[in-house]
Amino acid sequence: MRIYIIRHADPDYPNNTITPKGHIEAEALAVRMERIGLDRIYTSPMGRARDTASYTAKRLGIEPEVEEWTAELHWIQKTPKLNRSGATWDYSGEDFRSGTEHPTPHTWHTLPPLHDDDLGERWMQLEENSNAFLAKHGFVREGRMYRSLRQNTEKIAVFCHGGFGLTWLAHLLEIPVSTMWSGFWLPPTSVSMVLMEQQSAEWAVPRCVGLGDTSHLYEAGLPIQPRGVYALNW
Repeated sequence: MRIYIIRHADPDYPNNTITPKGHIEAEALAVRMERIGLDRIYTSPMGRARDTASYTAKRLGIEPEVEEWTAELHWIQKTPKLNRSGATWDYSGEDFRSGTEHPTPHTWHTLPPLHDDDLGERWMQLEENSNAFLAKHGFVREGRMYRSLRQNTEKIAVFCHGGFGLTWLAHLLEIPVSTMWSGFWLPPTSVSMVLMEQQSAEWAVPRCVGLGDTSHLYEAGLPIQPRGVYALNW
């Protein structure tokens, strides 16, 4: 099975939808996803994700299924810093990497600057939701791997959000969440692809074979906005 984790198009946050530019981006994305071909489309319940998904759904004639757990995470910094939204993934890289102890997939939320933000239970809930979602597709989590209950060659798309997408990828790939947040970024309409790779009939292990790809925007002659004030000349 291939999972396409797709961030919504350019957001209109106050109105919980996408901007006029975002609609153009979503149409370009839909052209790409039509070429790929999908079997299922899932979407966050939030307007900006659903509105982005609607273009792909219309082109492929697939009714999107809403997955409540893929909504953007409401993980807020208890001691907000000067980082835009105040979401936990918007701590600066300096905050995440100033300590001497390296985070692990199990300890990341116990280390500064996240240690006061009460993320342990929220992280466990995301893990449980992810495991239930994959079990629905025939991949049951056992230890650090997934038992394959049946052959599944489907291509599924999950239209979601930047913070959620990075956090879910961290879970699937066993990467410390703080490392994902500080080291990677998912641009609007970016496509990240995870293969549930099977080298035996019994077990599957997630492998990321593409992260944050926006080639469909270039093909459509649309620019992307790199993150940060020191953005490179792309």
